[in-house]
Amino acid sequence: MQIINNISAVRSKITALKKKNKSIGFVPTMGALHEGHLSLLRKAKKECDIVVLSIYVNPAQFGPREDFKAYPRDKKKDCLLAKKEKVDIIFYPSDKMMYPRRYLTYINVNEITSILCGKSRPTHFRGVTTIVGKLLNIAGPDVIYLGQKDAQQCIVIQKMIDDLNFPVKVRICPTVREKDGLALSSRNKYLSAKQRKEAVVLYQSLLLAKQHIRRGTKNIATIKNMMRKKIKKTSGKIDYIECVDAKTLEPIKTIKGKILIACAVKFGPARLIDNIIV
Repeated sequence: MQIINNISAVRSKITALKKKNKSIGFVPTMGALHEGHLSLLRKAKKECDIVVLSIYVNPAQFGPREDFKAYPRDKKKDCLLAKKEKVDIIFYPSDKMMYPRRYLTYINVNEITSILCGKSRPTHFRGVTTIVGKLLNIAGPDVIYLGQKDAQQCIVIQKMIDDLNFPVKVRICPTVREKDGLALSSRNKYLSAKQRKEAVVLYQSLLLAKQHIRRGTKNIATIKNMMRKKIKKTSGKIDYIECVDAKTLEPIKTIKGKILIACAVKFGPARLIDNIIV
């Protein structure tokens, strides 16, 4: 396993591998690796010859009052986990490398970034698409692996890739959960014991919605109210509960076809997201 900090060096390495007809699988992360990230690495290892992992806490996707400084960082542990999963290359750039002085260029995906998480985090997805666009340009992978937990992010990145003609395939892999259903997240570390116990309500409320839809409930407001009542029994503060088209994120008035039910709830300093497709 190689740890590379320099853009030209990682490009040179990957170009040499491509000349040998090696397929490149890419997993972009902000580090603080957990089983969700590792599942993506395993999928990439299974499908591609070479696995490239990026670890970079991207300042551009954090708002001014968000947790950029507090976001967990553990380079040593991340590298050990990556080595165990037989990652070939870790790209570990600095802020200066990714955003040099007088950096002025950003990628905007319109409309679908102003809803759901984008409503309360208005600059978030501009930061996400910009860094993913840069990383795709640097690494030039054949396949990028993303997790379903970040459903809106997956759809936004897919749209950017389609619209800007990036020659890369997107693999969206299932959400990895704790035994009680809580979706794995690096931000789970912020939770107190009480908050951790309560946080499972996100998944429970999603399963409740799914159950009622399967029983024939078609009204969106009814579904959302059921979820809201369940979450409000905890200390969690609801950011949003939404039902949208699973492919386009367009708002829907009634249950029809494949829908994405998504929610964001804040427990203390931890803003947690989850979703299911029905």
